[in-house]
Amino acid sequence: MPSSIFGDPEEWPPQDPIGLSEDLTLPLVVEGYRSGVFPMPVPRELPHGIRFAWFCPPQRGILPLTNLRITRSLRKTAKRYRVSVDRRFTEVMTRCADPSRDGSWITDEIVAVYAGLHERGLAHSVEVWDDHDRLVGGLYGVGLGGLFAGESMFHDPEHGRDASKVALIRLVELLTEAGGERLLDVQWSTPHLASLGVVEVDRADYLARLDRVLPVSPPMWDSTRLWRYS
Repeated sequence: MPSSIFGDPEEWPPQDPIGLSEDLTLPLVVEGYRSGVFPMPVPRELPHGIRFAWFCPPQRGILPLTNLRITRSLRKTAKRYRVSVDRRFTEVMTRCADPSRDGSWITDEIVAVYAGLHERGLAHSVEVWDDHDRLVGGLYGVGLGGLFAGESMFHDPEHGRDASKVALIRLVELLTEAGGERLLDVQWSTPHLASLGVVEVDRADYLARLDRVLPVSPPMWDSTRLWRYS
């Protein structure tokens, strides 16, 4: 991978973060994802106004599209919902940012920047609705070429059982239907994500995959369609 504003990956430290910044701008975020790195706010402002850290995990979580595990019970639950894309991007982000959730890092500034990406067709959402037209689950992420970098997902614990998983099913379908090589990045693997089929690859492998998929045409995000599983 060629050097970027983030430097040569060969010279990055073996552990995160690989860089720090004072600000978060749209061009910087796009360059970050194209370089294989993503931002998160630091817990408190560091000296020299540093407010964001940039990560490229030594072991990166990805979901191979053929790996997604859909249980019989999940298939049954999915029939309760309808699914759309790019209809409520900002609302999905703010639901993911719910401060009552453990480890919430999605600040108002993060929402504003990623909403700007969405307006430019570089970030997308998947929404899950129940039969009362309630938004009960969803996910969002950054899409560049054949890359989709998943950022966060949510479900309504009262009305949206497994709704975030249903959003993931639709995302995988959308990427698969687009054809060509795709890279579904989930940043870090967790036991929950591993149970859905997420695997880990080392940094060099991830960056090589990223190089291959960036030139691929992105999928079609048709906000006029509504899917229901039968």
